[in-house]
Formats: sequence, C-alpha cells, structure tokens
Amino acid sequence: MRKQTVSAGAIALAFFFCLGAEPTRAQLPTSLPTSLSEAEQLIRQNPELVRQQLRQSGLTEDEIRAQLVARGLPPEALTSFLSEGPINPETAFRPGSIDALQLLGVVREGADGLEFMEPISGFQPGESADSAASPVFGHDIFRRATSRFQPLLSGPVPDSYKIGPGDRLLLLLTGEVELSYDLEVTREGFVIVPEVGRITITDIDMTGARALFRERLSGFYSGIERGTTSVSLSIAELRTIQVYLTGEVRQPGAYQLSSMATVTNGLYAADGPTDLGSLRNVRVRRKDGREFFLDLYPYLLEGDASGDLTLEEGDVVFLPLKNRRVQLGGAVVRPKLYDLSDNDDLTNVLAAGGGFAAVADRKRLTVHRYLSPSDQVSNENNRIAIDLALEPSENPRAPSYNGGVIIPPVGLQDGDSIFVDSIPPLREGLYVSVAGLVAKPDTFPWYEGMTLRTLMSLARGPLVGADLREAEVTRLPTNRDEGGLAEQFNVRLDSSYLALRPSGGVAGAPGVVFDAAGEADEFVLEPFDLVQIRRQPDFELPTTVSITGEISVPGRYTLLSKNDRVTDLVVRAGDILESGYPNGARLFRALDELGRVDLDLPRAMENPTGVENLVLQPGDSLHIPVYTPTVQVLGAVNSPVTVLYRDGQDFEHYIAAAGGFRSDADEGRSSVRYANGLAQTRSKFLFWSNYPAPDAGSVINVPAKDPNDRIDTVTLVTTIVGVLSSLATTLVVITN
Repeated sequence: MRKQTVSAGAIALAFFFCLGAEPTRAQLPTSLPTSLSEAEQLIRQNPELVRQQLRQSGLTEDEIRAQLVARGLPPEALTSFLSEGPINPETAFRPGSIDALQLLGVVREGADGLEFMEPISGFQPGESADSAASPVFGHDIFRRATSRFQPLLSGPVPDSYKIGPGDRLLLLLTGEVELSYDLEVTREGFVIVPEVGRITITDIDMTGARALFRERLSGFYSGIERGTTSVSLSIAELRTIQVYLTGEVRQPGAYQLSSMATVTNGLYAADGPTDLGSLRNVRVRRKDGREFFLDLYPYLLEGDASGDLTLEEGDVVFLPLKNRRVQLGGAVVRPKLYDLSDNDDLTNVLAAGGGFAAVADRKRLTVHRYLSPSDQVSNENNRIAIDLALEPSENPRAPSYNGGVIIPPVGLQDGDSIFVDSIPPLREGLYVSVAGLVAKPDTFPWYEGMTLRTLMSLARGPLVGADLREAEVTRLPTNRDEGGLAEQFNVRLDSSYLALRPSGGVAGAPGVVFDAAGEADEFVLEPFDLVQIRRQPDFELPTTVSITGEISVPGRYTLLSKNDRVTDLVVRAGDILESGYPNGARLFRALDELGRVDLDLPRAMENPTGVENLVLQPGDSLHIPVYTPTVQVLGAVNSPVTVLYRDGQDFEHYIAAAGGFRSDADEGRSSVRYANGLAQTRSKFLFWSNYPAPDAGSVINVPAKDPNDRIDTVTLVTTIVGVLSSLATTLVVITN
C-alpha cells in the first residue's frame, strides 16, 4: 500500500514540475509519467525547476532556512536548491527535502500521495514567517510559524472515534492463537480479515468496532468465548479528510487534515483569521446539513478546548465577520481589540484583557463612543466620552468585581473604546523630598498627615555626622506677589531621630549635643516640601595615612587633626632606621590623583614649621627607601654603568666613568633624577653652564640627539654665501 502512495506522489510532483515551472520546449515531456521510475527520472532530470519555484516564492534563503528550523527540519534540507552552483541530481533530493517542500507549500501530501499546492501556502511573498502582530485578541496565536498544532497522525484514539475509509487498523489475537493483521478500511467501508472474511465497520466508533470484531472472530476462534484468546483492535494510521475553510481566514481553501483534526487545527492550517474575522461565532456545516457554532474565547482565555469540534469529511468551517468589537487600552494587562458575544459587557471585556495593570488608576475609567447620526448634534459632535466611577470593594466574590473595584455593568456598542488611566509618575503627583545626610535621599509620595519623622523613616534615618539640632524645610510660598519661590523653615529635631542602641542611648558620633528625645514637636509636611539634613559643623570621619620603608614601625596611622604634618607622622612611626635614606623619601598623594609630591624630608625635619614640612591629606603615603651609595649613568654614553657614589664628585666624574658622551649625545639636555624623585637639568647663565651634582641613589640620563634635527651644512653655507654676495653687490651700487 505504501509503495503505491509513493508512486502516486512522485507522479504528482513530476506533473507539477511539468505545469508550474515554465520549462523550455525541449524539457517538456510528450506524455505524463505513468510509473514510479518514469516520475523519478523526470524529477532528477529537472531539479532546476524546484529552484525556480522556490525563487518565485519571494522568500529569501535565510527566511526559508528559518522556517525549516522552526518546524524541526534540518536547515540544509534544500541546500542543493538554495545554492547558486549546479544541482547534482543524485544528491539533490536528500532525506527531508520532500518534507521541506511540503512544509513550504510547494507540494503537500493528500490521501493519494503528493499533490500540487500553490507556492508557499500561508505566507505572502516577502512576508516573514512570523507576521506582524494582529491588534485583535486571539488572532496572533494562529499565525505563529513555530507550530501548526497539527493533530497526531498515529497513536491511541478515543473510544468515540468513528472509523472511516482510509483508516488502517491493527488487529491482534493473543493467547491460544497468536496472530496480527494490518487492515485498511476500503472506500466501501469494510476490511477483510484472513480466514474470517469481510467485516463492515464504517461510521461506527472504536467501542462498537471492538465488539463487532469480537463477535465475528468468536465464530472462528473458540478461545475467545472461553477467555483463553484475547482480541485487541487499535488504529495504526489515521485517514486524511478534506475540509473547507472559508470566510474571514487568511488562507481560505480546501485542506487535507487528519481525521482527528478539530476546528482550531483547521484555523492553524489556514493561518488564522483576518483582522476582520471573529472567533466568537465560528460556524461548522456538515454534509448532512447540520450546523454547529463555536465560541473560541474559552480556549483562548482559559485553555478550555472542550467545545472544540472534531471535523469530519466535507465539513465547511466558516469564519464570520466581526459583529461587536471594542478596543481596550491604557493601564490594562492586555490592551487589544476584543470581539463581544451577545451578553458581554464592560466587566467581561476587562476580564478578557487580564484586568487592571499595576499602575492603573482604579477610581474611574472612560468609554469613548461614536454617536449614531440621530444622536449627533452637529457634524463636529460625532462622539462622546462616558466617564464611569469605580466603587472600591474588598469582596472578590461580589458581582462585577475586578482588581479591587466593582465594574458598572455598562453595555457596549461596536466601535467603543475603553481607556483606563494610569497613576501619574511620582514627579507629576504630590510628593515630598529629603536630601543631605540620610541613608536614602529620595522623593516619596505625599499623603495627608505625613510628618517629618515618617519621611526620615522612609529615608532609612540620618547618617553619622548629621546635625539633628534642626532641619531645613523649604515649602512653596503662600504669597507669590513679591516674587518669592519658596519659604524656609528651621524645624527643631532631637535625638529620637537616631537609632537606639540595645544598651540605651543613641547611635551617633560625639560632637554636637542634640536635644533629648521627646523635646521636639512633630512637624507635618505639605506637598512638595524639600527637607535638608545638614552635616555637623567641621564633622569628619577618621581618615588615615601610611608610612613604609626603613622606619621603625611602618603602617597606617589615623590623622589626629587637620594640621598633622610629615614630621608628625615620622615621629609617630619611630626613628628612621640606620639603613634608611631620608634624602630619598617620597610622598605620594591619592587625593585628586596628584601622585608624587615634591618633598625634602631632611630640610622638613630641620625646620618643622617651614613650608617643606607638608600638611598631610587623607590617603597620603610616605616611603623611606634604603640607602643606596651608587649613581647610575644611562643613555647616550659609551658604556652605561652604575658607579659608586663618592661625596664631592661632580657630574663630569660620573660621565667619565661611563666612557664619556657618545657622538650623538645631546649633552645640553642631560638630567639628574635624585632618589626622592626630583630631577634637574643643566643650568646656563650667559656663556657659563653648570651641571647638577648627583647624590647617592641618583640616576644620570643623557638623551640622544634627534637625527631629524641635524643642520644641513651645505645648505647653510650656500645660503650664507648667497646673502653675503647680495650684500656686497648692494654696497658697490651705493658706493658708485
């Protein structure tokens, strides 16, 4: 049976190539293929036609691959046809390629195999697989390209399933007899069981079919009556039915679906309703004239598919035009357009929209309505706004309850627009602010009777160092005639605004004395008040500096006053060790990222009140290096070297120890960097120059001349000769 189906499919596919892809006259066969081999041969001879059909769809290569991946197919299923190179007929139709063509709508599998279908069914040329969201509630779910929600084509079926032509049954006998039969229901509605004969089972359900088979087989197998042989009947493969979807669906037409398909499966196959269609009154008409009406909102809102009707062969599913449709907008969970049933009112629409959003103002809502011609006073007055007050309620079981309020049972008309206002942002409402030394300076909503103590609690209390003798409150002026922008109040506070310790007392820094708890009156705030909590005068938290290197007790030290100096830190850290080198002491300042600061520690220690004894800042770091009796000579010298320091020796002594200047040395730019980080270069006065004298731990650096700065001697001489010649000529002329 399967071999015949594949043959018919291949023939149909080949027929599609012949008719739909406009081959050249030499490619057209003289007659249609009549066998599987002829069909396969035709397909392999014309793989380019598949490529042409895909290109005519209007979809890009990435869009086609994305659709395949979304449906669980390999993205390379149609690589041979999507690429630009020649198509190898032997490898073009790889596993999954027929499924991919069927998915894209180039071909589809019907009851008799593969059949022709219009290109890319369900998608318009150039349209992405997941089209733009529909403004109508519930329509988007039928347009998702990730799944068509197709019914199962195999597996167990309910006992109420009615068997029909095309179903394949699996009959098992176990016990005294072990037999299995694969039976296909013929178009006449019967199956033939070997040794038993013909059994007509069309239009009966699975329960009736099992009883019928047991009755017929018991006459041939006595063990069935004795209970020693059991009979099992199940569906091995479901039949395909043809149904018709029409009305306001995006892709109306005839569809081949599984016999287990329901109305929703049909809508998924037809790419869902258009924006003009309604899901509230879907009509299904049977061949015998019976009609069924479905409301799909329970399925969309609650997942209740109990009313979803199973389709039968020849059913016509009609999606009607919308009847009453309203718009729900503003601060609601799901702002959309909603179709109404005959009994729906404002409460039902809000419930369908998910109710109020968290930011909704639940005191009132507005219904905007178009007026009928008879109600219009003038051409400009064609709509009205109906303002509805909402009654607060704490009873969720009360009629028309939604989100803490009672919704008035207002009837709605087609075209109504329901709008729920949002609570304005904090800065657009009534608020108060607190700034300064509090843990959480911020703006907070104001309410009647709000006090300064409440605001301080919202700001998580004052920080250490806050001056709680009084707070500054600025308020909108009561009289603006004189141009005033604000009024100022100094509000008395007390220590009750500080957190209490378990042992009693308050958790605050010593310094300014605050009033005892209970002495300050409560201060009631007004809208837009700004509270400023000031810092205590001269209040500072303890800060530290550090000293490292050759000192008796290196480490971090707390500044005792704002006037602590470098020598104070050295004294607190003990004496400088014998191995230390005060001349090389370096001070680094973290404040404002200043880095190294010029320091002459020996001079500062000789004169503690002088300018050399710098005042320390928080984060300062003083380093006392090890005494190093050497001088390092680097740069454009003949032999860079580290020379032993000798007291009294000058700059030339160390240059000579390094072999003297190189020919490219820039002697005038030579410098000496001392151990404390200071650097000096040659000093000049008229025709005299003097090099700085190195000290222990110094580094002499001799830079090289820039080769680009060399003087062109020839050019210079030529220029001078030219100037002199011109000058001589001028003098001769003057003399004559």
